[in-house]
Amino acid sequence: MKVEGSVAVVTGAAGGIGLAVAQRLLEHGAQVVVTDLDAARTAAAVATLEAHGADRVAGLAGDCSLEADVRAVLDLAVERFGPVDLYVANAGVGLGQGLESSEDDWSTSLDVNVMAHVRAARLLVPGWLERGRGYFLSTASAAGLLTQIGSPTYSVTKHAAVAFAEWLSVTYGTRGIAVSCLCPMGVNTAMLNGGADSDDPTARQGARAVTEAGGVLEPLDVADVVLDAIDDERFLVLPHPEVLEFYRRKASDYDRWLAGMRRYQDTLA
Repeated sequence: MKVEGSVAVVTGAAGGIGLAVAQRLLEHGAQVVVTDLDAARTAAAVATLEAHGADRVAGLAGDCSLEADVRAVLDLAVERFGPVDLYVANAGVGLGQGLESSEDDWSTSLDVNVMAHVRAARLLVPGWLERGRGYFLSTASAAGLLTQIGSPTYSVTKHAAVAFAEWLSVTYGTRGIAVSCLCPMGVNTAMLNGGADSDDPTARQGARAVTEAGGVLEPLDVADVVLDAIDDERFLVLPHPEVLEFYRRKASDYDRWLAGMRRYQDTLA
């Protein structure tokens, strides 16, 4: 896919990876609509991004897990720039620790981390099939390939996000629709830092599990890897290359990997 001249939507774009990807897309000549739940932060993101293409960025606050809000963002993109070529389903939540995770934690995690992707795809894929092209980029996590110590809600929903991206690629990959799935480990974002500073010892343990497993990258460094992957139309996007080796070890001997994860968890207690 050629980013230059394309129309992109980025969810969860008020900060972190989303804001960084939106910036890199603008720098590479895309027209970008950003969205996030908080209106003030979305407006601030647009103001920041205007330095990289004032006439090529727009924003609209909304809940990316609600079909009506996603439709509104897509309509804005069409109105300002044209049909959406690239959808970056980046918004995510990290709620819930252990079996004590509430029903609301599970419901919100499923809605934002999984069903937001499904609902966006329902709106986008028919038009992409008619046009013969489209690109869906899902932000999952290394937790979606491995697991997340501490939070079952995060681990399970990120696994599901990877699975949905795989399904999209298998189902539509020969019909002009490309799919990428971003699976980083530690990134210097509010989600990771919030876990590290949490009053909840399980949340702190989960954050340590991420930061001690590999380097913590800056969001713009992750965005650079994302842009390279889009250029190659590569499915698995791994800013931390070691994740692939961890994944291979898991697949080659599941019981040994599980035993190793239990030992690792014990070291974090």
